[in-house]
Amino acid sequence: PLFASDTASADINNLVFNGLVKYDKDIKLIGDLAERWDISRDNKTITFHLRKNVLWHDGQPFTSADVLFTYQKLVDPKTRTPFSSDYLLVKKAEAPDPFTFRVTYAEPFAPALESWGMGIIPKHIFESGDINDHPANRNPIGTGPYVFKEWKTDEKIVLAANPRYFEGRPHFDRYIYRIIPDMSVQFLELRQGTLSTMVPTPDQYNGYDEFFTLYNKFHYPAFRYDYIAFNLKNKLFADRRVRLALAHAVDKGAIIQGVYQGWAVPATGPFPPGSWAFNKDVPDITFDVSATRALLKEAGWSDTNGDGLLEKDGKPFRFTLITNQGNKVRESIAQVVQNNLRQVGIQMDIRVLEWSVFIHNYIDKREFEACLLGWTLSRDPDAYSIWHSGQTGKNQYNFVSYKNTEVDRLLVEGRRTFDIEKRKGIYHRIHALIAHDVPYIFLVHGESLPVVHKKIVGVEQAPAGIGWNFIRWFVPKTWQTKAAYAS
Repeated sequence: PLFASDTASADINNLVFNGLVKYDKDIKLIGDLAERWDISRDNKTITFHLRKNVLWHDGQPFTSADVLFTYQKLVDPKTRTPFSSDYLLVKKAEAPDPFTFRVTYAEPFAPALESWGMGIIPKHIFESGDINDHPANRNPIGTGPYVFKEWKTDEKIVLAANPRYFEGRPHFDRYIYRIIPDMSVQFLELRQGTLSTMVPTPDQYNGYDEFFTLYNKFHYPAFRYDYIAFNLKNKLFADRRVRLALAHAVDKGAIIQGVYQGWAVPATGPFPPGSWAFNKDVPDITFDVSATRALLKEAGWSDTNGDGLLEKDGKPFRFTLITNQGNKVRESIAQVVQNNLRQVGIQMDIRVLEWSVFIHNYIDKREFEACLLGWTLSRDPDAYSIWHSGQTGKNQYNFVSYKNTEVDRLLVEGRRTFDIEKRKGIYHRIHALIAHDVPYIFLVHGESLPVVHKKIVGVEQAPAGIGWNFIRWFVPKTWQTKAAYAS
């Protein structure tokens, strides 16, 4: 959990590890490895009272020493984690007894409690060796409802029910997370009923009801957005007028209707409409070809030789957009954008890369011109790690090298402010400033569209989605077969 920065990794980590706190179905923080906690009057100290009789998957007891060790690794500059910024604000961390963990902050930190949802790692496993390359990173040992059993790269991850889990043994004996890069192959398996759950593409979700006779369909707003990010160190995107022109060139309506089949709304900035940080007064950058052409002309771009491609200083306006393999929605969005830009004289090439290569060889190393990705967001709007100019190092989240002095100041102020109305004002201003700067083309907020096999009982949609009570899902005995419906 200290290194996992994508939702696929989180899917597994959330079943193998626990944090001190977690969100319940109504998106309220409740205890996880911590039974309860006390917060000092000055909001600087949190004392966690930990559960007793919790065991690691190898049988060793969980104690406050593990929490303290996890904290120490998070703030160790040698640990290549993107999550350190929250924990560097801690002035003092201590474990006065095996079941008490206390943190004191130099200044009040509003998202402090939520930050301790970070998965806790076992000290006895990681205290020897380099944590960055430790074998346990691919063979994890946690305290969670499922025990790691097998990882076949590019094929599957297998987990088994933890019989000693402190909230009770999960009902499914086995959880098989399959890696199927081709969405059409996924859908073929869905039609055959060999998958228990998956997230079809919007066109599959909308257009093939006859294939969903075995499945229940769900939909709800996802706390996320899709975006095109510019490498701001690239001279091509240094001029805000160019970035704004590109944003005006993208037809979000075509993306919403053609790619998302209506299951999305336009994004105006870094916070979704369901967040109290969302600034409803920030206008969308609408599809406007005339505005695009005017801005590009103002920035010095013109079709000097009549070939339909814009040029400046003898160089054509051409760049490569990279995105990850196995995501049909993103590939379709890229094609829409490519066509939009071609119409205004810009050549955008598309390159689709395998996920680990995409992240480690291009994003982490800043070896890209533009990329198409999505952020799944925390419920607390603290976005320091994504937008603060101090978070531009390798493996950190501000990989576009965005810098705005006022945004930096407000991000810090937002973390220090507990009054919700004052925080709203701060984050509304952050929303407006980032939207104005156009470091990303904020595309859309898509809905989550999962389907679950009808043999599975106990699935309950709530504000937190459907996975909040996964360990209580089950298949009644009258429906059970030899098929692995929990895969």
